[in-house]
Amino acid sequence: MTTAKSSHVRGDTTPPLIEETIGAMLLRAIERWPERAAIVSREQGIRWSYAELGQRVDALAAGLLARGLEPGDRVGMWAPNCAEWTLTQFATARAGLILVNINPAYRTTELEYTLTKVGVRALIVASAFKSSDYVAMVESLAPEVAHCAPGELHAERLPNLRIIAKVGGAPRSGWLEFSDITAPERQPLAAVAAQVNHRDAINIQFTSGTTGLPKGATLSHRNIVNNAYFVGRSMGLCEGDRLAVPVPLYHCFGMVMSNLTCVVHGATIVYPSAGFDPLAVLQAIEGERCTAVHGVPTMFIAELEHPKFSTFDLTSLRAGIMAGSPCPIEVMRRVMDRMHMRDVTIAYGMTETSPVSFQSSPDDPLERRVSTVGRIQPHMEAKVIDSDGNTLGRGEPGELCTRGYALMLGYWEDPERTAEAIDSEGWMHTGDLGVIDDAGYCNIVGRSKDMIIRGGENVYPREIEEFLFRHPKVADVAVVGVPCEKYGEEVCAWIKLRADAASTADEIIEFCRGKIAHYKVPAHVMFVDAFPMTVTGKVQKYLIRQQMAAQLGRVEQRTA
Repeated sequence: MTTAKSSHVRGDTTPPLIEETIGAMLLRAIERWPERAAIVSREQGIRWSYAELGQRVDALAAGLLARGLEPGDRVGMWAPNCAEWTLTQFATARAGLILVNINPAYRTTELEYTLTKVGVRALIVASAFKSSDYVAMVESLAPEVAHCAPGELHAERLPNLRIIAKVGGAPRSGWLEFSDITAPERQPLAAVAAQVNHRDAINIQFTSGTTGLPKGATLSHRNIVNNAYFVGRSMGLCEGDRLAVPVPLYHCFGMVMSNLTCVVHGATIVYPSAGFDPLAVLQAIEGERCTAVHGVPTMFIAELEHPKFSTFDLTSLRAGIMAGSPCPIEVMRRVMDRMHMRDVTIAYGMTETSPVSFQSSPDDPLERRVSTVGRIQPHMEAKVIDSDGNTLGRGEPGELCTRGYALMLGYWEDPERTAEAIDSEGWMHTGDLGVIDDAGYCNIVGRSKDMIIRGGENVYPREIEEFLFRHPKVADVAVVGVPCEKYGEEVCAWIKLRADAASTADEIIEFCRGKIAHYKVPAHVMFVDAFPMTVTGKVQKYLIRQQMAAQLGRVEQRTA
């Protein structure tokens, strides 16, 4: 730490950072724990040891290279949680390819933007999940696939995409089967893997800004290997632990804090189901004797409130992480008591910081653990600043800034927006309001005024506003978050219609369905003649939130 008065804090510098690639970490795990269970995917009936995981990863990595992909090429993964997701995660890392995480809730508009923004060359998709027909959506953007040989796609709207492969489903013209992307010859892979550098870009995760379209946060091996190591260390994950993973793999929580953390520490990854199902989580914890579980607060609430909760034996649990959105203190206490998770921790961060920068510890006093996001992680720095950029004192609220090894390489091919987020001294401006106390614990007291957090999903109003502007009847729109007991917040759209136009909430909602992710579709639509404005012409969204909360009879809660 620095001075007792300054909010500028620094983490420990020991143990040293790991200067190795993801592939090297996987090989180390295979060597140390070849017979230990690496992955259990209950819904798929899959149980792979570390040795078998390694064999399958190398076969896929070699297959991707044999299909003509080269180090630095982007490979998109669009699927819910499954063993194939994890194989792709580690295979791309071994081959020096850049994995592009695609949200399973995306629809065609978002998919097209993502694929073209970063020039995805190969795309792996689940055939379908719930109401999402991924194959049909890809074919709607690339109808040329029906007349192309597998691996030789040439589509007008997706000019960079050449290879599309699917997991399961009936055979389709122009598609490869996931199981076919293997190659027996491993020598080319060994040569390529030896040249991969731990500072190379290895992953792109899309995160929206408060203005404009989603940005591709680009992360390196070094970023996420070290974050996985220190996250696991902070939560007390040990060799032989078994971690239930209901959080989505497309997000840093699942990919880094769960998958990679388990591999680095020699634990077993357990997928209860493809998508979150509280009953499946409870069944997995009992059936697999899980010692830890991850989740956002709404997941833990759903598990605790499941009608069959009391029938499950959860005494094997010890640890876990609650993160992704503000963690209600009472929920944290119930998790520790009723789920036996005495060592559960809270983590805070953002995709741009790989993701964790603050985390509580099982050794922290109970009150600190349930009411703060802990202290700064090793090899990271943080400070709280005022609107002029001055570092504030302890206990003073302001914008939280972080820097260190976990900071992303930048937004993919977007130096202007990178510079808006990271200043000349390397500080990431989070947009969140934080307070750091005398002992170095951080409390998040607010967040960027526009961002909505719905059930752990970050929703940025500007992206929805831009989409709604496409509706021919919409003249102006303001999107805000309103309090919701189930999801924390819901999306609300205030709309000013064009002159002489008439519309209904149902019409607006229907316009959104199937084109943007379900969690972005407004739950409330209000038609207004004008918005509350400042004298300089800015919409006062906080007044809209207050009015909607009052109208709906809801109280906004701000917790750590």
